[in-house]
Amino acid sequence: MISLAGKAAVVTGGSRGIGAATVKLFARAGADVVFSYRRDREAATQVGQEARKHGTRIESFKADSGSMADAKRLIEFARDRLGRIDILVANAGVWNSEDITIEHLTERDWDEMVRVNLKGVYTVIHFTIPHMISQGGGRIVAVSSVAGQRGTPLHSHYSATKGGVISLAKALSAELAGHNILVNCVAPGFVDTDILKPASKDKWKRWLAAYPLNRVATPEEVAGPILFAVSDLATFITGEVINVNGGSFLCG
Repeated sequence: MISLAGKAAVVTGGSRGIGAATVKLFARAGADVVFSYRRDREAATQVGQEARKHGTRIESFKADSGSMADAKRLIEFARDRLGRIDILVANAGVWNSEDITIEHLTERDWDEMVRVNLKGVYTVIHFTIPHMISQGGGRIVAVSSVAGQRGTPLHSHYSATKGGVISLAKALSAELAGHNILVNCVAPGFVDTDILKPASKDKWKRWLAAYPLNRVATPEEVAGPILFAVSDLATFITGEVINVNGGSFLCG
């Protein structure tokens, strides 16, 4: 088991899906964790209760990481409660469950996707970096998507944001390397979370046809590579995209 004993982590979007699985796995590995949630306090409470069974400090904080003010409050809260921030997982994001062609994609659709999925990664990194620099290092993982590498038709604004996350992480990996801060991405394909629940049976059939494993990932199968990326097994990995897509997209 990878150990994060003595480490302090922040996970955005930690009340469900990949974020919730990451919070629980980090706690199991020995980390103290502050995680954010946007709306569902009940789900956040449940995640916190499950994660605390491993004996580490786990706290939730209501924040919209697409807001500069909220992101600042989140990071300040985490720093005050945990004393330091060794790890940041920028996971919070949204996806359009309904297909939208570019001519029907509204400015409001575009702006909200960019605000949450791209700006929301920038904001938390922006406020975390001074703490990591003063501590002498840290680890950042931004959760992107296979859509950011190949593009997904009818989800163009989502694809654009996830591609932006990859480029941001690559730029920051070079910018921050001198401060011993490693920055990587994890890029899942489809994951069995509540975001996909509204999808029709026909869509599921079409999606699964692209997966050699004939299934999508579980949240836990994405949380594992995130744990690896922030662990002492990955001390010479930065600026990379760890693909977790079940062979659905083989990157060159």
